[in-house]
Amino acid sequence: MPTAKVYALRKVMDPIKSALSDAIHECVSEALKFPPEKRLQRFFPMDEEDFHYGSVDRTEKYTVIEITMFEGRSVETIKSLINMLYEKVPEATGIPRSDIDITISELPRHAWGLQGSIGDEQSLGYSVAV
Repeated sequence: MPTAKVYALRKVMDPIKSALSDAIHECVSEALKFPPEKRLQRFFPMDEEDFHYGSVDRTEKYTVIEITMFEGRSVETIKSLINMLYEKVPEATGIPRSDIDITISELPRHAWGLQGSIGDEQSLGYSVAV
């Protein structure tokens, strides 16, 4: 069950949030073969005093995308997701690739609580082993 958390400056994120959401969702759906009707994202617009990113090699468009998902995807699938994000997010938002950091975290299904039950006790309706 991939969930995305996105961090960026409020003044940058707010005007592009919808396009950013669509780009991330498209990548997750395509790369992970995830059902398109499921969109699990949270946005954390930050005030400048709360988001330090080092202005030497980044601009105010600096954006962090964290995706947490069940373990079981291949290395190739995870790399494909990251590459898709680096292609589609800049196209959709104007954020340069160099201003985007992406982390993917995998957890065992038994470490998730989903809709009132444990993740490994649910029938997902989609395959994690892609």
